[in-house]
Amino acid sequence: MNTCSAALTSLPGEQAQRIVSDCARDLARMRPATSVGVERIRSTYFEACKALSSATMPLARLYCSILCDLRAQGWSIRFRSAEVHLVSPTPNDESAALRKEQVRKAHLLERDSQLAQAPTQRFVREMERRRRFGQEWHSIASLMRDGRELADTLRAIAQLAPGEKRSEALRQAIEPFVEVVESESVCEFTGLRLVDVWRYFRHTWTTPYFSTPGRRMLFLIRDRAVRNHPVVGIGALGSAIIQLAPRDAWIGWTTEQLWAELTNRPTVKWARWLVNSVTHLVDGIYTKDLIARGIITRAAMRRPTVADIARLRKKALSERRLHHLYPKRNLHKTTPGVGSDWRVQAQTHLFRAKRAGTLADLLEARRKLLDAGLRHPTSQAMRRAIATAGLKRTVSTILRQVKAAHAGVDMMDITVCGAIAPYNAILGGKLVSLLMASPQVRDAYARRYLSAVSVIASSMAGRAITRRPNLVLLGTTSLYDVAPAQYNRLRMPAALAGGRADEALAFLSIGQTAGYGSYHFSRSTMALIELVLARRRSGRPVNSIFGEGVNPKLRKVRSALNLLGLPADALLQHSSPRLIFAVPLASNFRDVLLGVSSRPKLILPSSDDSTLAVVEFWRRRWLDGRIGREGILEDVGRHRATYPLRHGARVALPPDLNDDQGDLFGSEYLAEEPDLRAAAEDELVPVSGSEDPHRRHTRMARKRVVRE
Repeated sequence: MNTCSAALTSLPGEQAQRIVSDCARDLARMRPATSVGVERIRSTYFEACKALSSATMPLARLYCSILCDLRAQGWSIRFRSAEVHLVSPTPNDESAALRKEQVRKAHLLERDSQLAQAPTQRFVREMERRRRFGQEWHSIASLMRDGRELADTLRAIAQLAPGEKRSEALRQAIEPFVEVVESESVCEFTGLRLVDVWRYFRHTWTTPYFSTPGRRMLFLIRDRAVRNHPVVGIGALGSAIIQLAPRDAWIGWTTEQLWAELTNRPTVKWARWLVNSVTHLVDGIYTKDLIARGIITRAAMRRPTVADIARLRKKALSERRLHHLYPKRNLHKTTPGVGSDWRVQAQTHLFRAKRAGTLADLLEARRKLLDAGLRHPTSQAMRRAIATAGLKRTVSTILRQVKAAHAGVDMMDITVCGAIAPYNAILGGKLVSLLMASPQVRDAYARRYLSAVSVIASSMAGRAITRRPNLVLLGTTSLYDVAPAQYNRLRMPAALAGGRADEALAFLSIGQTAGYGSYHFSRSTMALIELVLARRRSGRPVNSIFGEGVNPKLRKVRSALNLLGLPADALLQHSSPRLIFAVPLASNFRDVLLGVSSRPKLILPSSDDSTLAVVEFWRRRWLDGRIGREGILEDVGRHRATYPLRHGARVALPPDLNDDQGDLFGSEYLAEEPDLRAAAEDELVPVSGSEDPHRRHTRMARKRVVRE
């Protein structure tokens, strides 16, 4: 439990302070805190703030909005002695299920808020609208497998004796394959854009959907065994989180670990790594403008002095201030491509500040290496250098830069991973997880980014920089503080796919996050934060510009909380830690991520047969046993892909919007004819076909009423 308090003195004027104090009192009286009630209070006090001046209104609204967000997430609020007192929700320690439900409800508030937005509703309804493609009528429902058909198929297989006949029947029942989602690719059966198909099913997740900066690849897992190749699940890879302490310690990306390695083994290999890393990193920085302005000389770059480094740091600080005042967001927001002028990009205030600061760090490291006698990388020189004062800090600087160079290229995060109904009931989530680590996905990533230009590296170098992708490690986190079922015991022997007998493809639990972040602040609050920070006379420190720094949302929230006099550290501690998982794709992933080796030793061979072996392993290890468990096939059979649709893969709009969503697809046309509606409930009308589904649905219902 986290307790803190804050005065309202940061708000100018008694009227603004009175509005915020009244808002806090109303939130404190609300029992229980519901999303509808919180939004009503937010709206009321947003309206009250209109009486304030144009300078004060955004600050007061932001304060009220933050309090509303915290109350919606279960925080207790009191106002007494001219201070707002805040108490974080107490984690439910009674059971893992109750803790998960507590966190789930918190996420659903923001998810439902997104689904309530008009653009999202239009997108959902457009995807659910029937349209003619080729000779048939289709919608997103055409890509949902009928649970009753699947349950009947698996029920028959469950009666077969173990053996090749049963295994072959399972192969024919479910035949998963990976489909890479390209920006303009369409489904060959429905005509729907694959990116829209992916996005639709992503809206069924507990958390809201947001696009993320950096590298990103989307995948559909589909089933070739039945008509239209329905979707089994979805996955996505995204640029890895740069700073994650438990993961970094596990990889060996900490100064203490690397220093221990260098101290215990002061070999020529590590001497070369230190010297060559600095040389390579310095060569990757554009310096012509810095040399032309007398900030540094070529000779000084070879043998830097303390004064040289000080000038660079001074330049970095002045350029950073200019960037805050004149961020030139339009220039940075354009998507750089092959024809980009990287020299122009390098000479913006942002990247001149980054170049000067990074060069200062690297030249300081070079100066220390030279002073330690490491002019030439030998084991003898390395042993002498280890005993030199200050070398440990130099190692830390080099490690930080090497980590930044490899984290976004050779390591990616699984940002989305899961199965949709009805496959989720038969452990389809484990299948999707394994396939996200399959050779096919790794090869697709390599093809996508083989010739891709790195924006930050190119902006630092003043020329187009491409980095050969060597994907050797995947990372991901759970949504809750308990191990998710789909990652639990997820381990496939590499020998099944032609790999080494002593290796395995495995999801390894390596630690837990600190439960610190900004997910609990709403879109309304973030919009006000943007407005308030933009009005600061000292400039805007965070502009959501790629290359400006990690986690811009978190830094914006922190800046705004500090501006209002609210305790940022306490309010960013949301007390919802997540488990961290790592999936090594190469046995020497640590050497690759440190830049010691450039040749990964893959755990699963890079071939189509390896991916097929992953699917076969899932069938035998999990699917085969799952279909015999009591109640499982009943759960599968509840998902009906016939008119009117009752399916768990359908996006469920918030309760207050369900009346507008209607019964997919067609039962709303029977609302005026109760007898027809009742008859239609039991009709199995396919969601795809050559006849207009509206007419077919109504016609079949009429026939049944006439027969009865």
